[in-house]
Amino acid sequence: MKFVRFIMKNAALASVPKHIEHFSKFSPSPLSMKQFLDFGSINACEKTSFVFLRQELPVRLSNIMKEINLLPNKLLTTSSVQMVQSWYIQSLMEILEFLDKNPDDHRVLGEFVDALVTIRNRHNDVVPTMAQGIIEYKEAFPQDPVTNQNIQYFLDRFYMSRISIRMLINQHTLIFDGTTNPVHPNTIGSIDPHCQVADVVQDAYHSAKMVCDQYYLRSPDLLLQEMSSNKKNLPVSIVYVPSHLYHMLFELFKNAMRATIETHDDSNNLPPVQVLVSLGGEDLSIRVSDKGGGVPFRRIENLFSYMYSTAPAPQIGEHSRPPLVCTGTVFEVPRCK
Repeated sequence: MKFVRFIMKNAALASVPKHIEHFSKFSPSPLSMKQFLDFGSINACEKTSFVFLRQELPVRLSNIMKEINLLPNKLLTTSSVQMVQSWYIQSLMEILEFLDKNPDDHRVLGEFVDALVTIRNRHNDVVPTMAQGIIEYKEAFPQDPVTNQNIQYFLDRFYMSRISIRMLINQHTLIFDGTTNPVHPNTIGSIDPHCQVADVVQDAYHSAKMVCDQYYLRSPDLLLQEMSSNKKNLPVSIVYVPSHLYHMLFELFKNAMRATIETHDDSNNLPPVQVLVSLGGEDLSIRVSDKGGGVPFRRIENLFSYMYSTAPAPQIGEHSRPPLVCTGTVFEVPRCK
């Protein structure tokens, strides 16, 4: 029996390139926040979502897998990138198993939710693993501007693709798993129609503060201010995914705190990190300001390059203290004067 399963698995693996070639010919379906909200709050149908996702997810997975295969061979050979590839292949194979299953079977719908949760958990470490692959590549091979530019273009698309895939998975699993989020009971999937921005800022700050206190035994305070064009003295709220906003702010706070402490290492009083939440007629802006020294203007063009960092490399050892850098991208989020 084990031998038969082995043969079947190898046969499925052998067919992966054919499936990638087929599904990568299609473009991902564009979806707006309003579409997510309307579907989740008005006419949420698990069968409809299942039929859509079993076609849409292979398209999105195959498109990005096709792009991974176009990376420089030296980067593809790193163990980290190969691991990421194996995760995507496994996830694609698991989704394809549902192509011929009956959407009217409630057991199939339950199995699909379980499969999506497994896939989401499998991909939890995609970002740091891909980042590790870039580090391995940088350390092993000389760099050239053209290759770095191509890698930059790929990573932008790769990380955006990952966000969209997780968004689709989260919306289905959170809406149809039969439970509600006790912390955010009014969310529609992962979307909060009344996301209190200041609350998310505070949550992200306190999480970063805990990390900062662990590394440096102190941390700067937070000064938070809200402004609205309607001049109403109300907390600013938006329709958004709180976890996405939290992640961005958490990374920014870690970077701001590290820079502040290292710049004012000899001072007993640390200048605070200031945050201004400003709601205009059409847009919301969040400004995070610190007195961490900034970055020289000659380096500004490198700030959003995945191949560049102002943070020191972490030292591995029993008594070492790693720098407070971001985990969401290859290196820390850049800062400008």
